[in-house]
Amino acid sequence: MASVLTPDLCVIGAGASGLAVAEAARRLGASVAIVEKSVFGGASLRSGSLALQALAAAARRTALAITSPAFGVYPEEAPKVSFRKVHDHIAEVVARAAPQASEARIAALGIDIVKGAAAFADPRTVRAGDHDIRARRFVIATGARPLLPDIPGLLSVPYFTSDTIFDNTRKLTHLVVIGAGPLGVEIALSYNRLGCEVSIVEAGTALPGTDPELAEIALRRLRDEGVKLYENAGVVAIQARAQGIGVVLRTAGEPLTLDASHILVATGRAANLEALQLDAAHVRRSKSDPGALSLNQSLRTTNPRIYAVGEAAGHAPAPHLNALEADLVVRAALLNQPSRYDPAAIPRLLLTDPPIAEIGLSEAVARARFKSGFTVLRAGFAENDRARAERDGMGVVKLIVAHSGKVLGAGIVGPGAAELAAIFATAIALQLDASRLIEVTAPHPSYADIVRALGEQAFAGSAQARALGRRLGFNRLLP
Repeated sequence: MASVLTPDLCVIGAGASGLAVAEAARRLGASVAIVEKSVFGGASLRSGSLALQALAAAARRTALAITSPAFGVYPEEAPKVSFRKVHDHIAEVVARAAPQASEARIAALGIDIVKGAAAFADPRTVRAGDHDIRARRFVIATGARPLLPDIPGLLSVPYFTSDTIFDNTRKLTHLVVIGAGPLGVEIALSYNRLGCEVSIVEAGTALPGTDPELAEIALRRLRDEGVKLYENAGVVAIQARAQGIGVVLRTAGEPLTLDASHILVATGRAANLEALQLDAAHVRRSKSDPGALSLNQSLRTTNPRIYAVGEAAGHAPAPHLNALEADLVVRAALLNQPSRYDPAAIPRLLLTDPPIAEIGLSEAVARARFKSGFTVLRAGFAENDRARAERDGMGVVKLIVAHSGKVLGAGIVGPGAAELAAIFATAIALQLDASRLIEVTAPHPSYADIVRALGEQAFAGSAQARALGRRLGFNRLLP
């Protein structure tokens, strides 16, 4: 007979997003059960942003060695890359973070751990192993899996996905990446810098959803470093060969076949929802996307007892997003506090080179929403002393400012993009007038000097500047 658990909250999935929710609920003193059928930490620990950052860090070392002659530093020989050592470096970085997601640590927090596959038995009961869990509220945090496109011949050859590429220990002679979203571009750049020939194939335009002005700067360097990018090109077939793999493309011109040694499929991810028996829970799928859940602004499903977070909610995996979602969902589910998930308020980072960071409204979204009721301020890295010293002036910062002066959004492509995005995120959260950025005093030289430069632009066109100009004119009349 199944034992019955009645916690305040049951979290399904012990990946990064599920653990964040469980810990947030425990901080409030709620009783929590977490269900996991596999390893704590999930794929997000082994192949998430931390592993990607570790790979990019290794690749960056080779890029620095190659560009060092411009600084008067001449390596005696070209960098030699050991992919086994690169793999070990990534594994070590991930291993250092693993204790944060360990079962022992979670149990020590007072969270009940239930091992097994979870499925809803009815709208308020989850069955997992020998347990029936009748919680006040449930949170689906089952993550996602790589989405495989329907390409003839794909299943007849070995291929990497975003879940397996970090296990590689060999140099790849010619890696063909199918998909030019952020992950595909980020991995392609790193493998190219580590000495592999890399081609990217994208059915549409590369880095979709990213400000085109920012994306083009990052893609220009990608091409300059030798990555071949085929946009508006569909993969129509994969050919297994005695040696290598043929990747047949359909382009605007003649059909083209790439001779690949390996393939990385990076065409997106699909939420892991099939095993949950959502119909029994009266949880409906999205009408526009049957593979996704129908969620409201509080990330609640069509069953008022059930919420979803992370990739199960269709969101990109990111540690800072996990924390935000956890706080939002716990407040809504356990405290009945109004909460609203606003994707525009969450900084987005792409590990291209230069990196891209966006926060708030993009220029395209602002134009659709406000027509001409906003201004775009720009400051280039080429005018920044820190960038000059680093010989890395490729990039720009765009600031989207309402006619009222309020900061609506920012887009950055350039060195230090993540740190600059944090400053603009604060300005947006505090609803600051853009002219107040002139008050930012950063150590010199630093990339943050760009923030003050944008503040000066905003101040020059502000009502305050006009008022001070009138006051100056009046003071000229005084003795």
